[in-house]
Amino acid sequence: MKQLFTSTGLLIVLMAGAYSASADEVNFLCYQDATECDVIAEMLPAFTEATGHTVKLQTVGYDVIRDQLENQLQTDAAPDVARVTNLGGLNQYYLDLTPYVDADTWNASYGATLPWFRAPGGDDQGIYGWMTQLTVTGPYVNVSLFEDAGVDMPGDGATWDDWATALLEVKDNTGITAGLAMDRTAHRWAGPAFSYGAKFFDDAGNPILVDDGFRNFAEVFVGWHESGLMPAEGWPAGEGTQYRNAAPLFQSGEVAMHMSGSWMINSYADNITDFDWKAVPAPCGDGGCGAMPGGAAVVAFKSTKSPEAAAALIDFLAAAENAATFAAQTKNITAHQALQESGIDYADASPAVAAALSVFAANAGTAARTTSQAYTFQGYAKNFVIYGVVPDYITKAITGEMSLDDALAAIDADVAAKIAE
Repeated sequence: MKQLFTSTGLLIVLMAGAYSASADEVNFLCYQDATECDVIAEMLPAFTEATGHTVKLQTVGYDVIRDQLENQLQTDAAPDVARVTNLGGLNQYYLDLTPYVDADTWNASYGATLPWFRAPGGDDQGIYGWMTQLTVTGPYVNVSLFEDAGVDMPGDGATWDDWATALLEVKDNTGITAGLAMDRTAHRWAGPAFSYGAKFFDDAGNPILVDDGFRNFAEVFVGWHESGLMPAEGWPAGEGTQYRNAAPLFQSGEVAMHMSGSWMINSYADNITDFDWKAVPAPCGDGGCGAMPGGAAVVAFKSTKSPEAAAALIDFLAAAENAATFAAQTKNITAHQALQESGIDYADASPAVAAALSVFAANAGTAARTTSQAYTFQGYAKNFVIYGVVPDYITKAITGEMSLDDALAAIDADVAAKIAE
């Protein structure tokens, strides 16, 4: 961390003048998937040096955040700051950071994710939290299968149609079960649908779902199953809202591509030993190069008795150099848009992991530029309705239980009814 302190020296001096001279203690409730809270703890001495404020960091299990935090927020036991994942669901408790931070800098750096924190119905200005990292959907490819099949892998900017053609050729040349497997969830389905032009929302932010782009991809997706590109063990083997993880099919070497997301990087690095794999850029189409983002965030709460100090802490962590250090040391994808463009130096990661992280970070930036509806979908308060409805009816179209026209009509009707409840 010496490099962090040295490289941010000027930043610390500037911040010290920007914040109040009074010193407060910030109570920070933090959960970690790996080392996120540990890395934040290493940054806190620099924050105290810059501002005079101290931080009482309590690292807890995710179940505390999930099951107990909201109850705490309704009592005097609430922390000042916490790391959370239910971004929209806790909005009523958030402290608006806008009076305490440079809003222009925040909007330039995190503008794509700021709407995820805001309450629906007109709040388009509030700044409520820092995305500590992003998760992003995208494909993994079995490089060894492509080499064995003698098939050239499509390059940057390739379309889903390009990939489908190549994957079918790999399947035919190697005799594997299928070319492409996708987790059975509308979350994974959405990225390719965006690429085919699906908007998911109208200009007013209302879900529309079955537009021309949505219908186009639905037809393609059903066709991928009819052609044998996608396996019967995937979507057709599930029913209703059932989630099916396609990772076992990819790990077994029976499919050449897995449409999943960045959260699989470390698992694949640890568990795949029989073939070479890599992440590839999100395939494109007439609608752009779609990918679905998500992740965890640090927020402050209205109930804090030290709003300036709580906001100062979040502002400090979100600053570009600190966000870059956090991403590099935790091996996560940054939500900072300029850093997505310039790239993070994952010096301590294996070459495969570092390359995959860079690919997914680029996917996040490309999606923000070309398929912004992905960020709208992530922040939509009732996205769980769409997650449940889409796989149910698309699967029925794949298996022949319903015609595609009837399935698409049912999707629109069912989503509209459930959103109105």
